[in-house]
Amino acid sequence: MRDHPRNERPPADPVPDTWTGRATNRIQWLPAAAGAACVALAVELAVASPWTSGVAALLMAVVGCVAAGLLVLFGTLAFVHVEITVDHQALEVRCGHMGVPRRRIPLDHVVGAEFAPSVTPRQWGGWGYRWRPEMGTAVVVRRGEGLVLTLGDGRSFTVTVDDAEAAVRFIRHRLHRHHHTVP
Repeated sequence: MRDHPRNERPPADPVPDTWTGRATNRIQWLPAAAGAACVALAVELAVASPWTSGVAALLMAVVGCVAAGLLVLFGTLAFVHVEITVDHQALEVRCGHMGVPRRRIPLDHVVGAEFAPSVTPRQWGGWGYRWRPEMGTAVVVRRGEGLVLTLGDGRSFTVTVDDAEAAVRFIRHRLHRHHHTVP
């Protein structure tokens, strides 16, 4: 008895070519809305205010509201979600709707991957793209499970992502295949 019909071959690699994961923080929409409100306030001040009370003061208020609003709006929208793609060459992290900031880590530079059951913004000093000398670099968009890469230079890179255990298995499989195919 055959395990496979005559015209079919057993799959060479049961792991897919790429793994994609994502994490979302819906709470980040609240500060984004506050940023949009600051921009709206600036427009309201510029259009509806009688410029008779002092041009410099009103102009500073409008510019300040626009600057603060845009900073908060774009700063939070960049970290509403993160998407991770791992293929046979690299791990790529893309943040927000525009995919910026973006980081690409070649798997040649990765020496290990670990599952972190609880990554919190408090550990890293807040949400976003973070660096702490004693901990490494991280992209934290929400609290919860994450992936921790150990890089060849001794640094680490942490990212919060749903189903981080699957990402760790995938990366370990890729690293194992890479180490066994390199002469």
